Amino acid sequence: MPRLSRRDGTDTVPPRTMTVNPPNRIPSIKAVMTPFPWKVRLDDPLSHATAVMRERNIRHLPVTDGDHLVGIVTERDIGLVENAIRDSRESASLKVHDACVIDAYVVDLSAPLDRVLAEMAERHIGSALVVKHGKLAGIFTSSDAYHHFSRFLAQFFESGGDDAA
Repeated sequence: MPRLSRRDGTDTVPPRTMTVNPPNRIPSIKAVMTPFPWKVRLDDPLSHATAVMRERNIRHLPVTDGDHLVGIVTERDIGLVENAIRDSRESASLKVHDACVIDAYVVDLSAPLDRVLAEMAERHIGSALVVKHGKLAGIFTSSDAYHHFSRFLAQFFESGGDDAA
C-alpha cells in the first residue's frame, strides 16, 4: 500500500475507502410504506383517535369521510387542540374534524422514495398518505424512514467504531 507523507515528514497509510454498491434504482414508496393503516372517520370523537394511537403505538392516522380520504390527524395536532381548550366538557365533545389536517401530503403508490422524502423534509412533516387509484393504500412516516434507513446502513456498512464526535 502506498504511503503518504505528512507535513511534519512522517509517513502515514491512506485511510481505507469503503466501496458501497447502492441499489440500481430508487425504490418506490410502496416498498417502504406501512400498508393498510389504521384510520378514523372525520366525525369520530377525538378521544377515539387518541385511543387508537395509544393502543397501536402510532402518531398519525389517515382520516376518511365515508370511502373518501380527506386528511390526517396526528398526535401533535390533537395535543394542540386539546391544550387550547381548558374545559374538559368542551374537550369531550371534540371530533376528529376539529384537529384534522385537510391538506395532507398524498402520494401515489409508485412515487419514488427520494422525492417523497425530499417533499416531507421541505414541508417539515412526519408522514405521507399513500394512495392507489385515489384510495388509501398505506402510510409512510418518519419512523418508517428511520427503520428502513437503518437497515440500508447495516447492509452496506460495518457497525460500530470509536469515532468521537
